Amino acid sequence: MTKENYNLFSLFDESISQDQSKPILILEDGTEYNYAKINSISSQIASYFMDSGILPGERISVQVDKSPESLCLYLACLRAGLTYHPLNPDYTESELEFFICNAEPSLIVCSDEKIESFKSLARANNISHVYTLNHDGNGTLIEHSKNSMKDFVTFSTPPDHIAALLYSSGTTGRPKGIMLTHENLISNTVTLSEYWEFSRKDVLLHALPIFHVHGLFVAIGCALYSGASMYWLSKFNEKSIIDNLPNCTVMMGVPTYYTRLLASKELSKDRCMKMRLFISGSAPLLEETFFDFEKTTGHQILERYGMSETNMNTSNPVQGQRKPGTVGPPLPGVEVRIVDDNGEELEKNSIGNLLVKGPNVFKGYWKMPEKTLEDFTEDSFFKTGDKAKIDDDGYVSIVGRSKDMIITGGLNVYPKEVELILDEINDVSESAVIGVPHSDFGEAVVAVIVRNSSSIEPDEKEIISSAKDQLAKYKLPKRVIFVDQLPRNTMSKVQKNILRDNYKNLFS
Repeated sequence: MTKENYNLFSLFDESISQDQSKPILILEDGTEYNYAKINSISSQIASYFMDSGILPGERISVQVDKSPESLCLYLACLRAGLTYHPLNPDYTESELEFFICNAEPSLIVCSDEKIESFKSLARANNISHVYTLNHDGNGTLIEHSKNSMKDFVTFSTPPDHIAALLYSSGTTGRPKGIMLTHENLISNTVTLSEYWEFSRKDVLLHALPIFHVHGLFVAIGCALYSGASMYWLSKFNEKSIIDNLPNCTVMMGVPTYYTRLLASKELSKDRCMKMRLFISGSAPLLEETFFDFEKTTGHQILERYGMSETNMNTSNPVQGQRKPGTVGPPLPGVEVRIVDDNGEELEKNSIGNLLVKGPNVFKGYWKMPEKTLEDFTEDSFFKTGDKAKIDDDGYVSIVGRSKDMIITGGLNVYPKEVELILDEINDVSESAVIGVPHSDFGEAVVAVIVRNSSSIEPDEKEIISSAKDQLAKYKLPKRVIFVDQLPRNTMSKVQKNILRDNYKNLFS
């Protein structure tokens, strides 16, 4: 990579091309993909796209399962200057209709089982190219590109060239397209790799999906930039993770991964002897999980904070104190600010609106210039929509989303504050606190709780009584609902919009 060329693949290529025989990917069956193989497949796909008349800057919409070839497809898009548009494999046809119509791709790649749906969408949106790629690496994309050139000259990319188009979760209204540039991804990749001390000696245990920032940009970026290898698991499985821990040095996961690992009797300090780092993100990590994991494995989980619009913003350190319940200080080059609703900066330890600024922050929302303008301050800080506070040491704690804040009787209640208290109660496994309509208070605080599988099960009165001494009266739940599990999206974030909808008539 040069100062004139900001292509993310060029950054990777400088590192992984140094040892062409070293495995980049190691599959569950032991199959290895080295640089030569990854380079060849991605070159052929990039060459085929160019031969098909697809031009730099055009979108490639992708809904496929995780495979080595899907990684090559992503790299091919980077190399050719195309905008990679990953789609969750669980999206329904009606959801896909919106994404395809909005993104306006020139080419679609999907699995065989979705081909008819995508052909129909392609016809409706005047898209000429639809190819398949399956979990086993076969499909028309690989078949058609296998005779293309194995040497491809990487597109010389300006800093603001769009590398990827991701969409917000859409919990409030229609999803928004998030434009991430090569410069955004490069800045975060370099910063994280150095901050987390990645090296060529590392072996990353990769069990995350790759349609999301966490698995696609953070995990893959750190591994390829540092020249590390990856144990490439198609999905999370407790047994596969534990079996492979002795072969790896780093693991990235969501909190659910760690709670499931803790439930296994096979997890032990011996299994983690070679591990140097466990990283958690995409959802809040309970302090209980932090301490239980340290007791079982001898390792403290490193929690960090990011979002689709920014990649990573803050992180607990590798060397230094990792504070449970916090997401660490701002990363090098990233500025954070806590402000009130009028935009005035607040003092330390005050809860307010979290703003971030840095080269990692996205270019803007796709085809939504007014929304982009609305979500940035005049001095270019991005309004994350998260409620947070910064302690005296500069560590950030996320206390909830602004849309999740409950206003009851004119008073603000931050769900995270209540959840932390409830989660400490014996026989409470986890909780989610929401606000639902109430004729008198406007909104009432409601706790949705998953019990532990013990013989003693607390009832609603016991839960409220247990929290009484630690919470102001207006923060106490007016009702407690017990469920077997909380609804989560594919990245394990609790879908509070579903809970609010389920219990909207609780007080009517």
